[in-house]
Amino acid sequence: MSPARRPPATPPLLRDINERTVLDAIRAGAPISRAEISRRVGISKPTVSVALESLLDAGLVREADNDADGPTYGATFFEPVHEAALVLGLDLGARFLRGAICDLRGHVRARQDIEMPGAGVHAVLAAAAGLRHRLIAACELPADALDGAVAGVPGVIEAPSGRVGLAGNIPGLERLPVGAELERRLGVPVSVENDVNLAAVGEHWRGVGQGVDNFVFLSIGTGLGAGLVLGGELHRGHHGAAGEVDFALGGDLERENDPAADGVTAFAARLAEGGGLRTSLSAPFDARAIFSAARAGDELARAVVEEEARRIAQHVVPIAAVADVALVVLGGGIGANGDLLLAPIRALLAERCPYPPRVEVSSLGDAAVLTGALGIGLRAALDNVFANRARGRGRPVVAALDG
Repeated sequence: MSPARRPPATPPLLRDINERTVLDAIRAGAPISRAEISRRVGISKPTVSVALESLLDAGLVREADNDADGPTYGATFFEPVHEAALVLGLDLGARFLRGAICDLRGHVRARQDIEMPGAGVHAVLAAAAGLRHRLIAACELPADALDGAVAGVPGVIEAPSGRVGLAGNIPGLERLPVGAELERRLGVPVSVENDVNLAAVGEHWRGVGQGVDNFVFLSIGTGLGAGLVLGGELHRGHHGAAGEVDFALGGDLERENDPAADGVTAFAARLAEGGGLRTSLSAPFDARAIFSAARAGDELARAVVEEEARRIAQHVVPIAAVADVALVVLGGGIGANGDLLLAPIRALLAERCPYPPRVEVSSLGDAAVLTGALGIGLRAALDNVFANRARGRGRPVVAALDG
C-alpha cells in the first residue's frame, strides 16, 4: 500500500493566498506596479495579474497615479480602495455620546459628539442609532459600506453573556446585553469593550503609548478606571475586570482616597468647612472650577490639587509594583490637568517605587476611546473586506464614488 499523502492545495485556496498576498503588498507599498508587487512577494507576474484582476473586480484596489520620481516605463500602478469598508466607533460615556467613522486606512471621515448628561441607557442607544445615520451621510458613502461597529462602555463586559457589570455611570446599563441591543439598532455587527480598555488601545495605536509594550492608561474623571497593555496586548483579566482600580484599596480606605470627581468635590467641601484657606470657590465645588482656581493661585484649590496628586499616586503604586509598567498615561477630565498634576505625581512615585514608571498625559484627549474603538474595528474590517470580496464584484463602492 502506498504511503498516505497530504492532498494538494486546491486552486481556490491558492487563489485566496495569492490575492491576500497581493492585497497586503498594495496596502503596504501603494502606489505600486505589477512588477514591483511580483518582486516584493515572490509571485510571478502572470499570477499577480490574475490576482489583481480579481481584486479590481471586487473593488478592493484601483489604478493609481504614481507620484514617485524616476521613469515608470509605462507601468500601471495600483492602490487600495480605502472606502471599500467603513468602521464606526462609539464612546458611550456618562456625559457624552461620541461617534466617529474611519475608512480602511484609519482616516477619520466624520466625528460628532452629543452631550447627554444623566441620560438613561435606552436614550443613549437611540441616539447612537441616529448618530450612525448622520455620520454615514457626512462621509457621502453608501450605508452598506459600514463593516461593523465597536462601542466603549463604562463597565465590565461579562463573558459569555455580553452583559455589562459594574456599570453605575449610565442608568439602566447594568446587566444589559448592550452589544445585542446595539446590533439591533445599528444593523451591523457590534463589538463592545470597556471604555478605558479602548483608550489604552488608542494610546498604543496612535498616542503617547506608541512603541511601549507595558503601560497603563489611568482614567480619572466621573469615575476611575485603568486599561492595561502588557507585552503589547490589551490585558483584560480572567473576568474581563482587569483595571478596576477603584476596588484596589477597598472600603473606607478607597473612599478616603477616591481621586474621581465626587471624591475631589467632597474633599474640597471638607477643607472649606475648616475655613483655614482663602478661596473664591463655593459649593458644589466642581472639579473643573477647582483646577481653574488652582491655576490662579487659590489656596484651597491648590491644597485640593496637591491631595489629588497624592491620591492618583496612591493608585499607581500597586500597579507599578505588580505589573512593572514603563509608562502611566493619565486621561479623563481630571487626568488631563497635567500642568498641575504631573510634577507632584512623578515626585511621589520616585519616593515610593523602586522603579518608578514614566507618567504622561494622554495625547489623544477625549478621542482616546474612539481611537481605540476604530483601531479594533479596523483590524476586523481589513480581514472582512477580503473574506467578503465575492459580494463586492462589480466595484460597487468605486461606482458610487464615480457616479
